[in-house]
Amino acid sequence: MNGIRYFRFNKGSADWDKRVAASKFSKYPSFGKPTKGHICLQDHNDLVSFRNIKIREIPADGSVQDPSDGELSLKGVPAFPNLEWEGWEPVNEETGKVVPLRPMAITHANDGSGRIFVSTQRGMIHIIDKKSPEKTKLFLDLRDKVAPWNKNNEEGLLGLTFHPDYKQNGQFFVYYSAEGTPRKSKISRFTVSKDDPNKADPQSETTIMEIDQPYGNHNGGCIEFGPDGYLYIGLGDGGSGNDPLGNGQNLETLLGSILRIDVNNTSDGKNYAIPADNPFVDRANAKPEIYAYGLRNVWRLSFDPKTKTLYAGEVGQDLWEEVNIIKKGGNYGWSVREGTHNFGNRPDTAKEKPIDPIWEYDHGVGRSITGGIVYRGKRLPELDGLYVYADFVSGKIWALEYDEKTGEVTKNLRLAASTVPVMSFGTDEDGELYYTVQTVKGGEGIFRFEKK
Repeated sequence: MNGIRYFRFNKGSADWDKRVAASKFSKYPSFGKPTKGHICLQDHNDLVSFRNIKIREIPADGSVQDPSDGELSLKGVPAFPNLEWEGWEPVNEETGKVVPLRPMAITHANDGSGRIFVSTQRGMIHIIDKKSPEKTKLFLDLRDKVAPWNKNNEEGLLGLTFHPDYKQNGQFFVYYSAEGTPRKSKISRFTVSKDDPNKADPQSETTIMEIDQPYGNHNGGCIEFGPDGYLYIGLGDGGSGNDPLGNGQNLETLLGSILRIDVNNTSDGKNYAIPADNPFVDRANAKPEIYAYGLRNVWRLSFDPKTKTLYAGEVGQDLWEEVNIIKKGGNYGWSVREGTHNFGNRPDTAKEKPIDPIWEYDHGVGRSITGGIVYRGKRLPELDGLYVYADFVSGKIWALEYDEKTGEVTKNLRLAASTVPVMSFGTDEDGELYYTVQTVKGGEGIFRFEKK
């Protein structure tokens, strides 16, 4: 059910006694002695070992506890219900296969135009004019450069952000999985066309950085400019499962980290420079681009517009999903820890003491966090200062209240759940919140909240 298999065993049955006797743990007196219960086997296609088994006491009604402190009277509604997407068709005419729309990033250029920019995982960037939101304008088409997403990978056009001085220099940045082999992620700069503000110049690409990717998952991909003017890049550990290459605690690789670079300058033959106060610039063999590390798969990054605090959703593996406050030089534990818990049998090889997440929830609640946004808009005062986030698998959406003075979460409030996975959150130029979902109906790809 929902990707989880349930098995029931009865103490004292012939099958149970046979399994207990055959186990290498049968010499322990307490082994095999619990009464009837449920065992949830995680569906990662790996060999079952004791670290992959979690036992929970389930209430009589079969429900799983929801870690929330109440519910806000808000519901999600399509933000642009009649929207058509230029260049996208829900069915491939040649193959007859459904081509879902996967809006990946939603943002604005902060240029006073009020336009909303939306990138799709397949490689297109669209403009929505809120004054006439019937059809998008295709700003840039990168499909010939971007590795296509499919159900076996997490690749594609994963990040989009605009230079803080976009109104003057016309620069914006993308993060995408490059077509071809070997696998690479690229961070590139483009500029807007000199003749049309609603068209990017496709020939203007400058590659800022290329990152080798050993696998097709855990590619991260969120990019954001910080209040300091530097570009922050959220990465994953390189993929597969269990961090097989040990990248999470390895400062000699860019993977498993959040990077911070200066795209306004160049240095050492690269199209970027290293900020002088990056935390590992003076550490031997460490990558100077690293701002924080010990991360499995950052999905997504955002700065609180008011306090400038950096939030990151961190996708877990077997048991725990996290919300982290990212600190310069911070170690967030992966892969010796998952959330605040030891990960399997891994020895503690952490170079610095890991920083605990401000919030975590287990896989009885959801299985893949979609990091969100601290709301600072005006339309929904009940959300002011709350971090709105979701779970991709369960469709649940919450609003987290975090007290920066005490470092404690004070509330976690439910919002109306989405019927389909929430892929990303973003804001328009007024700070109003949107979230994106996969869809085959153009008008149902972007949602906003309204009072019930």
